[in-house]
Amino acid sequence: KLGEGVIILASSTAPDKVSLVAMVSQEAINRGAHAGNLIKELAVLVGGGGGGRPNMAQAGGKNAAGIADVIAKAKDVLSKQLK
Repeated sequence: KLGEGVIILASSTAPDKVSLVAMVSQEAINRGAHAGNLIKELAVLVGGGGGGRPNMAQAGGKNAAGIADVIAKAKDVLSKQLK
């Protein structure tokens, strides 16, 4: 129902437990977006790592304080991917 675009979800159940998920529509993939590469670069900000496919990726980390940095940097990382 969302249509075309990129979604990044971040959650924390404890100060040392972070989960990230990125989903990318086919239209965004066609323009150069890649969920796996996006999440890999953002996961470093929460002290973790991850990866995945062009359309969906997951990551985990240990620094919930870094979620604000993930949100702030996501647009910049994505804009570098887009053609």
